[in-house]
Amino acid sequence: MRHAFRNVLIPLVTVLGLELGNLLAYGIITETVFNWPGMGQLLINSINVVDRPVIVGYLLIVVAMFVIINLIVDLTYTLLDPRIRLGGKPA
Repeated sequence: MRHAFRNVLIPLVTVLGLELGNLLAYGIITETVFNWPGMGQLLINSINVVDRPVIVGYLLIVVAMFVIINLIVDLTYTLLDPRIRLGGKPA
């Protein structure tokens, strides 16, 4: 159990990072369908009235969240598997 657990965690962390990104991206649909106020509703209203600064601001926030999530996933890889190195040079 001890030896297999660390090997199983790497794909698990990858899938969790991807699913968290999907949760952020598809939250717009949930807010629109259920008419919940939030960032997704703000984006849909901004698209309807062609409010470009709000649209660009929303996209910048979502892109920043994706970059941060991917950075956390990559840093978690180095904690789980010591063979994965952060530097670009081969061993």
